[in-house]
Amino acid sequence: MMDPAQLAGLIDHTLLKPEASRNDIERLCAEAKQHRFFSVCVNGIWVSACRELLSGSEVRIAAVCGFPLGANASQAKAFEAARAVEDGAAEIDMVLQIGQLLAGDYEAVEQDIAQVVRMVEGKAIVKVIFETGMLNTAQKIAACKAAEAAGAHFVKTSTGFGKGGATTEDIRLLRAHVPPHIGVKASGAVRDTATACAMIQAGANRIGTSSGIAIVNGAGSTAANNRVAAPGESSQY
Repeated sequence: MMDPAQLAGLIDHTLLKPEASRNDIERLCAEAKQHRFFSVCVNGIWVSACRELLSGSEVRIAAVCGFPLGANASQAKAFEAARAVEDGAAEIDMVLQIGQLLAGDYEAVEQDIAQVVRMVEGKAIVKVIFETGMLNTAQKIAACKAAEAAGAHFVKTSTGFGKGGATTEDIRLLRAHVPPHIGVKASGAVRDTATACAMIQAGANRIGTSSGIAIVNGAGSTAANNRVAAPGESSQY
């Protein structure tokens, strides 16, 4: 098990529920400051509020883009990312074009990512969400290659709204198919300390979760190291 402070420094404290209110965002930011999480991860509408609430702290702001389906026009994703950065985001978590990936149109996938990367270049890092529960091994590897070629800074397992969630098997696969300068983020169904540590040991550089407080407090130390959501269970962070 890792030291709680070390764990906290790898966690994107996440709130992406559509029903989130200003009070919820205030609580999220207060928790992030108290536990010294790496960042908060929110929908774009809340970025400016987070900038106000986190002023004077070291907690960064990550905003999702093209979330959760990835089926937006690339130009719309690029605009969304640029607006989030203007409002205070230092990181963009974008969903790639899943349908195009499944169809084997890897050039379109790369260009979709590249438009977002170029729009925020020098201002924010870009994490690319794969939705690994929908992909086979070859498609996951192809997504890694597209993200690298497009200039992305991280690859990421899941939105938390799709099928399944992060697994240590997927983290090892992604880590093996991106170079060391590209990070790997585990998200989806990471809810306890043992699972978070297993993801890090498998090669994750960042954890996306709404269970950060439980994780740093040592919850679920006997949990399975390769946990996925059960059938019918939401895997939301």
